[in-house]
Amino acid sequence: MKRICLIVLMLAVYFPALPQTLQSRVTAGDRSAVLQPGAIAVFNHKDNGSPVIEVNETETYQSVDGFGFTLTGGSATLINKMPAAQQQQLLRELFLTAGNGIGISYLRVTIGASDLSDHVFTYDEMPAGQTDTALQHFSMDVEKADLIPVLQKIVALNPAVKILGSPWTAPTWMKNNHAFIGGSLQRQYFRAYARYFVKYIQAMKAAGITIDAITPQNEPLHPGNNPSMLMLAEDQRDFVKYNLGPAFREAGLSTKIILYDHNCDRPDYPLSILQDSVAYPFIDGSAFHLYGGEITALTTVHNAFPEKHVYFTEQWSDGKGRFDRELKGNVTRLIIGAMRNWSRNVLQWNLAADPQWNPHTDKGGCTQCLGAVTIDGSEVTRNSSYYVIGHAAKFVPAGSVRIASGSIPQLDNVAFRTPAGKKVLIVVNNHLQQQSFQIRSGGRLAAVSLPSGAVATYVW
Repeated sequence: MKRICLIVLMLAVYFPALPQTLQSRVTAGDRSAVLQPGAIAVFNHKDNGSPVIEVNETETYQSVDGFGFTLTGGSATLINKMPAAQQQQLLRELFLTAGNGIGISYLRVTIGASDLSDHVFTYDEMPAGQTDTALQHFSMDVEKADLIPVLQKIVALNPAVKILGSPWTAPTWMKNNHAFIGGSLQRQYFRAYARYFVKYIQAMKAAGITIDAITPQNEPLHPGNNPSMLMLAEDQRDFVKYNLGPAFREAGLSTKIILYDHNCDRPDYPLSILQDSVAYPFIDGSAFHLYGGEITALTTVHNAFPEKHVYFTEQWSDGKGRFDRELKGNVTRLIIGAMRNWSRNVLQWNLAADPQWNPHTDKGGCTQCLGAVTIDGSEVTRNSSYYVIGHAAKFVPAGSVRIASGSIPQLDNVAFRTPAGKKVLIVVNNHLQQQSFQIRSGGRLAAVSLPSGAVATYVW
């Protein structure tokens, strides 16, 4: 034993540890680099006088569930129509991290149609004047054409991917206006609608797809989409506490119930439900979009109920927007902003569209929602949100933990420690000029620079 210790000591003297290096991937606003390996930096003790981002892994925050997109029905249709070889190649690129893969780890799917489906439907529509409270006509056959086959291929590639389900409307016979657009869920059908969720989760499970969480209603305060449904906070509260929560418990489901799923301008909506002692035990957390309000609303809700989680579940990219603005804006507001405000995930809307931003529903569907990828037959174009999510998903797997990182004006950033023990720092340069700065970790400094408007992920 003494001899072994002596040999180890001699090796340490004659072969000192190599300097720790910092790897990077960079995307520039002009597309001159897209998730491209950047210059390798070395950590040392020299301070060159440039600004310092201090990374402190001893100060930890929330765990990470993942990063990804909404796989709308329209997205699934476009992917499923691709030739088999190109489809498999694209799915591997999207859901694995090897090579050029971006490693999507979290998906949102729509329960029934969304406004990015090619037609409106639910899983239990009835002729005018008829109801189906026993849900005898419940059927997910419509999803067997595209969504379920694509999800099955995704799960085969990445069995750990988390999936959130969100409905845009209840079956129209349950609503007070009996229409796909607007209207509210009638209280006499709360119990039937709770069983509708149970049947959905069970049907997906039978197809080999685990639904990790649901929200009771997408954008419950926006009844203008096609489809859509108004669900006021008091209705969602009573639906969860008297019907949905008990139905999940009776069915033995572990699927999480996540409230709200709408903009940051109304944190009072989830807060009012979380304050209810009967509803509270059934609730995992609250979900947000950012078409209104400030991202700090997530912290407002977290601080009021720190034992409940917060999520960021939707933000679109504009088909008529500029790549550079969408890139730096969404990294700043979502990847950095949502994560610094306690979110466990970041999802963009949506995964795929065609060159004309189809498919979408008539009279209320989004007419210029840009997919992460544009699919034109077998041709694939990667858009801004592909890189926004890629800069996080590829390097920050589920189970990572957000750690402290210092704030520098216009060098917005967020840091993580991965399950493998690596540190990851995501930085966007919102200055008008290239910036040189340093990253300090464990008392050592690494000098780097980043062009104006560029995003970098640093790993060490």
